[in-house]
Amino acid sequence: MRTAIVTGGASGIGRALCRELGRRGAHVVVADLDGAGAERVAKECGGVGAALDVTDPQAVQDLVTAVRAERGRLDFMFNNAGIAVGGTTDELTLDHWDRTIDVNLRGVVHGVHAAYPVMIRQGHGHIVNTASLAGLVPAPLMAPYTATKHAVVGLSLALRAEAAAHGVRVSVVCPGFTDTPLLDHANPGLPQTATGAGARRSAVRTQGRLYSADSLAVDVMRGLARDRALIVAPASGRMAWRGTRLSPVLAVRAAALAVRRLGGG
Repeated sequence: MRTAIVTGGASGIGRALCRELGRRGAHVVVADLDGAGAERVAKECGGVGAALDVTDPQAVQDLVTAVRAERGRLDFMFNNAGIAVGGTTDELTLDHWDRTIDVNLRGVVHGVHAAYPVMIRQGHGHIVNTASLAGLVPAPLMAPYTATKHAVVGLSLALRAEAAAHGVRVSVVCPGFTDTPLLDHANPGLPQTATGAGARRSAVRTQGRLYSADSLAVDVMRGLARDRALIVAPASGRMAWRGTRLSPVLAVRAAALAVRRLGGG
């Protein structure tokens, strides 16, 4: 039986991934800062829950070590935990920046640092990092979030190039706006902004219908089966990504128009 660790597994995309993995017969370790929530999701997917703060590197290492010792293998490491931060760059504080970097970037680094050596030793495994469409296209009004997601994309592609020699796979997930609680809890524990408070409304105005986390989880598993480097969904997200690659200048202009339309400039 394949074994997977999913960080940020108590809700949203993480919960959907845990449930899809469980349906496919995997043993899922649901890890989340919300330990009680992790336990609830673990019951849904037939796995086990674990309280975990991904900003604590020793805690992440201890979890990976314990899972490998108990299960004898680690097939998937989903570095999925993240927070949403929104606001105009001039109104954001260094606390907004530091917290976003700690969770969205260092949290991924800690997961990679713990799981990658294990996978090298066993000669197989798949590291799956959750970034965002904001890691591929200009995404204003959330500069710290956008910066970390671009970093996660870069980290993932660089690691993929290295990991191939060891039989280890690496993929990065870049979803568009997905219907998760993240949109209702932007700037958690941080000074709130108008953009953060209206994150769900802005997402709907920008994308139209939000993508479902369950549909994304199916897309992710399909992409992993095909060993995709980048898993971009939904179709509107892939169109935006292709447009940015075709003309970065026009993509920035379109983003600037969106800022004015959303009242952020």
